Amino acid sequence: MNVFAAPPPTAFELAEIETDPTLRVVEEGLPAAAPERSWLKRHSRAVSIGFAALVTAALIFGLHGKQEDFASAINSASWGLLAIACVLQVAWLLVRSEAWHTCVDAAGAECGRRPLFRAAAIGNIGSIFTPSFGLAVRIAELRRTAPDKSPCAGTLVAAEMPIVVVEIALAAVCSFTLVGPLGIPWWVPLIALAAGVGVVASLSTLADRKRHGFWNGLAVLRGLRHRNTIVALTIGAVSLQVARNWLILKGIGLDISVFDAMALLIATAALGLLPIGPGLGMTTTVLILGSNGVAATAAAGALLTATGVAGALVFATWALLDRRRGSSDSRPQRTLRIPGRRRRRPANYPNFAGN
Repeated sequence: MNVFAAPPPTAFELAEIETDPTLRVVEEGLPAAAPERSWLKRHSRAVSIGFAALVTAALIFGLHGKQEDFASAINSASWGLLAIACVLQVAWLLVRSEAWHTCVDAAGAECGRRPLFRAAAIGNIGSIFTPSFGLAVRIAELRRTAPDKSPCAGTLVAAEMPIVVVEIALAAVCSFTLVGPLGIPWWVPLIALAAGVGVVASLSTLADRKRHGFWNGLAVLRGLRHRNTIVALTIGAVSLQVARNWLILKGIGLDISVFDAMALLIATAALGLLPIGPGLGMTTTVLILGSNGVAATAAAGALLTATGVAGALVFATWALLDRRRGSSDSRPQRTLRIPGRRRRRPANYPNFAGN
């Protein structure tokens, strides 16, 4: 009998071990069961679909009796106008992808620009539904195609933060454009501007202090050169989107200014956090510019969505063709044998038959 054996655990100790992951690993060598998720998390897909359906139903109800005005506004846009909008969308995708490449490259990626652009092109298709889904698709595609030359998924998620933070800062700078369309107080943009500057400063300080693991994705904020590059690329991307918004809105006859196009972009980015889906463009346009006519603004939102999808499809088509070309170039070349000619015997293999 071993007098030094530990006594069996009591019922209270067993319950504590069952709920504590650390104690369970020590006692059983097994991880504790995952904590029970809330009802919203367990039914997140159904909630997202239901919310998107509710927004779509509200749009249909708002357009009831205005079908002719809606169709007339759609038809007023020329094909040349839509083509220019698609080109601006593709240009925005390229600039946004280059910004992501700058962040990921600073985080230690060795895969080069081409795989990153291909992953960004595939992820933009997912962004049609929600931006978060597009980000997940983009990261999964890069990790699948370049697993050994790209950072881990957590670092790739963190590498998106500098772009988002700069976009938030730009939105705070331009938030005064929302005073008129939404009727918000004049001091709200000042608070937003102070908050944006504070977020950028805090994230830059955090990037200097933490340099490993997840936080390595913020490496682009450490050096002045990379930081200026990401700011310039983000400003360029935002300018392209504002130009596309203004072009579509003007093209169907709406009397709007560049500030209205800015306000529409800011509202689209804010509402994009909600699971609205493809109806985001129409919803945001009606919300911000509905005073110019529900049918016309809804038509503008539909055209913005359509040209955005068209640009994303063009970019994704290039990615698929480029991937196919790369896979064909990487195949081993077969040597052509001449009939009747024996191969030379290697010096290290005297029994080589040569057939």
